[in-house]
Amino acid sequence: MRYFPLNIELCKKSVLLIGGGEVAERKLDLLMKAEAKVTLIAPSFTDYLLSFREIKNLDFIDSEYTVSILDKHNFSFVIAATNDEKLNTQIASDANERNILVNVVDRPEICDFIFPSILERGPVTVSVSTGGASPVLARMLRTKLETLIPGGYGKLAKIVSENRIKVRKKFKNFKSNRIFWEEILNSKFVDLILSGQENDALNYLNTEINNFDETKKGEGEVYLVGAGPGDPDLLTFRALRLMQQADIVLYDRLVHPNIRELVRRDAQKIYVGKERDHHVVRQDEINQLLVKYAKEGNRVLRLKGGDPFIFGRGGEEIETLVDENITFQVVPGITSASGCSAYSGIPLTHRDYAQSCIFVTGHLKDGELVLNWEKLIQPNQTIVFYMGLVSIKIICQELIKHGLDKNTLSAIVQQGTTQNQKVFTSTVEKMPELVEKERPKPPTIFIIGNVVNLRDKLNWFSAN
Repeated sequence: MRYFPLNIELCKKSVLLIGGGEVAERKLDLLMKAEAKVTLIAPSFTDYLLSFREIKNLDFIDSEYTVSILDKHNFSFVIAATNDEKLNTQIASDANERNILVNVVDRPEICDFIFPSILERGPVTVSVSTGGASPVLARMLRTKLETLIPGGYGKLAKIVSENRIKVRKKFKNFKSNRIFWEEILNSKFVDLILSGQENDALNYLNTEINNFDETKKGEGEVYLVGAGPGDPDLLTFRALRLMQQADIVLYDRLVHPNIRELVRRDAQKIYVGKERDHHVVRQDEINQLLVKYAKEGNRVLRLKGGDPFIFGRGGEEIETLVDENITFQVVPGITSASGCSAYSGIPLTHRDYAQSCIFVTGHLKDGELVLNWEKLIQPNQTIVFYMGLVSIKIICQELIKHGLDKNTLSAIVQQGTTQNQKVFTSTVEKMPELVEKERPKPPTIFIIGNVVNLRDKLNWFSAN
């Protein structure tokens, strides 16, 4: 993030705008909306700019720019909006020497700040920036947001603001205040405002304020959420909503960093990841942490890679919650087998190749992998091994030993659905040799079966 978004109350700031043409017109419009005190300097001004001469917070100077103006006034910002590139560069240099923030139109490389594309809905302001890379793209994104955020959101924000003190005085616990507004803003209250039924909305709001049981709402809860295989776009709407409500987040090693970024920013985040032969926090300790934080009245998010009920120990965790009488929700995620195979162009079932699919753990116990190998080797069946990278040699040897054709195609999918995805294909016989040579990086999925034949034809996802 090169440019940090920051909202500033400009009515308390003095701004120097250098330029008298169309570019300066656009900048002045924005500054006037923010009620900034603006000084304009240029040898001449457009008629549009001159029409604002009598406005109280505007000061016009009819002259060429000289550095002395920066020394005579206490400007918070300088905006260079002339059509003289050399002059704009000099202005930036002068401002930098005096530690004054500067914006140079269409020159992001010498700017201290840039103007985003802005969407206004009353007190709600949404800004979109590409860091100067493409102002046109920023405007297009803002246009998309225009269709998603109705004008009524300005009225909604105003009513919420007018009732904040009332709600705050009602509750003893600050956390109750946040829980109340989260529930209200996910209720029919919003629909009533957006449809113009303001009186009904206020009546609904007052009823909810009076009926809100702070004691009951202060009880803790656990959200067991599947984060999917890595691509944030594969999260469910419900998962995103709960990720934004959580007070404390316990996440594991398989949760992609881009997904962790979507969690509520002020939530406490605790890493409880598990790797082979190295458990940062043991499973029974994780179970007890969920209990502890929930009993303290927190909304606890247990964020797990893939799906929590498919080799994710989610069942063990909620068993503990049931024993402790703690409320919980479970949100399924796209399991790694499904996500990684889809992004690799390998359908797990296909009318011509496989009519069944079986998921198996390749996790070693005491150096051994005890499985019903005969059951795995069935005609027209796809086998998917989770956590099978370390035991790949044993898996391939046992499958061949128990009757699988050694020339059956197989695929290792590394970090599937992400920009680090790689797919390695080979026969079952030769896959251990390929793994030894290429050294795939976990997490991986091992797919075995005739469906791998479709990989070359159906491959659609391009990673970096």
